[in-house]
Amino acid sequence: MEAVARLRNYPTSPRKMRLLADLVRGKDVEIALNTLKFSTKHPSVAMEKLLLSAIANWGVKNEGADVAEANLFVKTIFVDGGRSLKRMRPAPQGRAYRVRKRSNHITIIVDSRSAVAAKA
Repeated sequence: MEAVARLRNYPTSPRKMRLLADLVRGKDVEIALNTLKFSTKHPSVAMEKLLLSAIANWGVKNEGADVAEANLFVKTIFVDGGRSLKRMRPAPQGRAYRVRKRSNHITIIVDSRSAVAAKA
């Protein structure tokens, strides 16, 4: 049984967050956590917390199962664009440039490899 965790309106551009999502997609949970823990990119902290939340959600859904023995992996991870805050920056000769402060939504789905093999 899969478990889902979502993070909404995280103030980083979706393009930067997708670089991290590509690193952990399809990996085992332990490898994904280590990858995020030692990544130098600043949104890796938020994605690591989100992955831990997805693991905890899986543990709540499957009360009898042990998380360590379940052989969990990141089944799906995707990053969508969130709302953009529009700000103005002064420019030469009385003009103004528009600055878009982007945000994103992250969704992580975690599942057990044994459950996926049983379905197939």
